[in-house]
Amino acid sequence: MRILLTNDDGIDSRGLSLLARALREAGHRVFVVAPDSDRSGVSHSISFLREPCKLTEREKDTWSCSGTPADCVVVASLGGVPELDGLPDLVVSGINRGANIGTDIVYSGTAAAARQGGLCGIPSLALSLVEGDSWNWEGAVNFSLKHLAEIIAYRKPETFVNVNIPNIGEEPGGLVPAFPSLRCYTDRVDPYEAHDGSRYCFSTAGKIGTWPERGSDWDAVSRNLASMSAVFIHPVSLEEVITEKGRAWNGRKTLAP
Repeated sequence: MRILLTNDDGIDSRGLSLLARALREAGHRVFVVAPDSDRSGVSHSISFLREPCKLTEREKDTWSCSGTPADCVVVASLGGVPELDGLPDLVVSGINRGANIGTDIVYSGTAAAARQGGLCGIPSLALSLVEGDSWNWEGAVNFSLKHLAEIIAYRKPETFVNVNIPNIGEEPGGLVPAFPSLRCYTDRVDPYEAHDGSRYCFSTAGKIGTWPERGSDWDAVSRNLASMSAVFIHPVSLEEVITEKGRAWNGRKTLAP
């Protein structure tokens, strides 16, 4: 396959470079277009409408991009990488340094790149390695390649597949379908009044709470199973949102901070 590989951690991310090498060794033609620095948490923001995106060739079929993860997919798919010679067969975003579970997907540049691939009509995947005592990148890469065909086959029309790989030092017990969980963030903002009259606001990350629903991506990862979720690429109204088991969205409880 001709694969477009990107991420939001940046071109020098270990998860990106190891995955690119493994995919190439497996016989795929891989084109890497990734941000020139860390763009974690930029969601689906784009910059190419305000300023040109600068692509810098790092090695054969590998470029850093001055834009966001979504920019990388748009620019590469719409002619910025003529070497692609058309649309790629697959967009892979990752492997991300940290989970993109449930509500995380809203903020994730990794997920946004896969969503943008879907919007361009390209089958797309987002791969993330959950936080652990250390980063088992080799294990995550091997697991991703082993299950690549299964993940691609799980994709539904008008979706991208979001995958979270557990990271407890041993191979995950399997790969299971899961729905995105509900997450609650307890971050804090501390304002500081500067001598020049400006106010600087510093953020402190708080504990993340997750609603413990059986069958969710959080539930899968907590049981050492990799989760895969088919996530719509288009906005969906409240009336349309219902889980496969028939539970209406407004019947799910809200997490308190």
